Amino acid sequence: MLEGSISRISGPVVYARKMRGSKLYDVVKVGEEQLNGEIIRLEGDEAVIQVYEDTSGLKAEEKVMNTGSPLSVKLGPGMISSIYDGIQRPLPALVEKSGSFMSRGIDLPGLDKERKWKFTASVNKGDKVEVGDVIGTVYEYHIEHKIMIPPHVSGIVTEIASGQFTVEDIVCVLDNSTEITMMQEWPVRIGRPHKKKLDPTLPLLTGQRVFDSIFPVTKGGTAMIPGGFGTGKTVSEQTLAKWADTQIVVYIGCGERGNEMTDVLTEFPELVDPRTKQPLIQRTILIANTSNMPVAAREASIYTGITMAEYYRDMGYDVALMADSTSRWGEALREVSGRLEEMPGEEGYPAYLATRLAAFYERAGRVVCLGSHERVGSITIVGAVSPPGGDFSEPITQNTLRIAGAFWALDTSLAYRRHFPAINWIKSYSLYLDTVRDWFTNNISHDWRELRDKTMFLLQKEVELQEIVQLVGPDALPESEKAILEVTRMIREDFLQQSAFDERDSFCPLEKQYWMLKAILTFHEAITNAVGKGNSLKQMLSLPVKTEIARMKEQEGVETIKSLIDEIERSFESLEVEG
Repeated sequence: MLEGSISRISGPVVYARKMRGSKLYDVVKVGEEQLNGEIIRLEGDEAVIQVYEDTSGLKAEEKVMNTGSPLSVKLGPGMISSIYDGIQRPLPALVEKSGSFMSRGIDLPGLDKERKWKFTASVNKGDKVEVGDVIGTVYEYHIEHKIMIPPHVSGIVTEIASGQFTVEDIVCVLDNSTEITMMQEWPVRIGRPHKKKLDPTLPLLTGQRVFDSIFPVTKGGTAMIPGGFGTGKTVSEQTLAKWADTQIVVYIGCGERGNEMTDVLTEFPELVDPRTKQPLIQRTILIANTSNMPVAAREASIYTGITMAEYYRDMGYDVALMADSTSRWGEALREVSGRLEEMPGEEGYPAYLATRLAAFYERAGRVVCLGSHERVGSITIVGAVSPPGGDFSEPITQNTLRIAGAFWALDTSLAYRRHFPAINWIKSYSLYLDTVRDWFTNNISHDWRELRDKTMFLLQKEVELQEIVQLVGPDALPESEKAILEVTRMIREDFLQQSAFDERDSFCPLEKQYWMLKAILTFHEAITNAVGKGNSLKQMLSLPVKTEIARMKEQEGVETIKSLIDEIERSFESLEVEG
């Protein structure tokens, strides 16, 4: 083991000499307390190290030992429902060992090495196995955890047995003497391999109308939620974690306030997964790295989370990764870059900010997994961004915009008006509309895209009309344009607005979303025709059917909404007869 000594300390950055022979991103143990760190620069025989723990009290000339291996995570049974810090140390075990204030230098395994799991073999002696093949299964709650052949390994099975094993016990031996356990180790900064990346054609259904019907994201896609303080970024991500149609959720609290992470840690075990009726925590991995934790570990937490997500993707599962928030991650990069005395880029962020963001988001995708039997898995990344003062022109937002396929812009004025989700429908967009069109046509309706585009046209028309209203007042508008303002108010309040705390409205099935939108646009078409024939707008807006449209959220099925469309047509027909 290579050994050097500390020459200089600058906050979380430590300089060590006599480190010739070290490799970039090697993990090192710093000082007498053996603090965890990672080499981020090499100059001659000097190594620059970012330390993942508090460096106060370190002294020059203390020892620095190179482990010779990069920062890696242990992958295997036991990750589901676990709560880790940024470098995969289990927080409950850390608290148990050191109390409320965690001691430095504690190195705990990411997986419980004493717990035994029931392993059921799925291959036999003499079978040929390739990279990624499933050799057996273990159940973590209701999740079938597939034990796979690690990358770069293949051969013929000479020994395999079912039974109770720990993650370090040998469960399979190949003819080339390779011994396979239920645990794999993988460096976090390198993406796990796959056979082929697929086009993003399947929508990620979330039960949130503004996301599914207006600005959809796909399985294997990327989305960003930027917004100022109090606009609902964290609640939006928690809602997506609960309702998105994925089997696994990885939630990264990266540099967020401690009380927000406390809410997540207390709520997730109590929330019930609507699909499995099991506690939501039983399909969730939590990584908690709050704003008062060491800044360097915040930078590592993103990579730890995406590597865990890739492991479950390789089993053929759909994984949703929530990063809350990438702004705090960027701030960690900026602080370490400043300590390294690097040339600053825009607003002090390092010049490689865009590259690092792209490398992270590019690890999303829907892929054909390794293995002789075809499996398809996906990782969908939803990253929250916290621009200072809600300024979307700042570097983190702008660089993420170039990468993310869906842009869900949160609006402070909507949040103040208690319109949630506070998604600004004018600023937001989705690049996946064309790729998911065929799926919506085959599974929902042939006119889904037409309805969606008509809705966006009306909402944009409303913005133009509101400018006129502010200048000359509403009485200056013709009846047809007053009707547009009334219909867009219905779209906003009766369709886009959704309560996360209402049992019936917190999740809206896609079929119900379609019929709700169709009912509102049918009303728009009917009121436009009636205005053209000289009917009174005031009389039409007093029709009982308008109240029924406002109550669509409360309906459980779609049959009532379908009958409502017929009722709209009958109401306007009777209006014409009376006229």
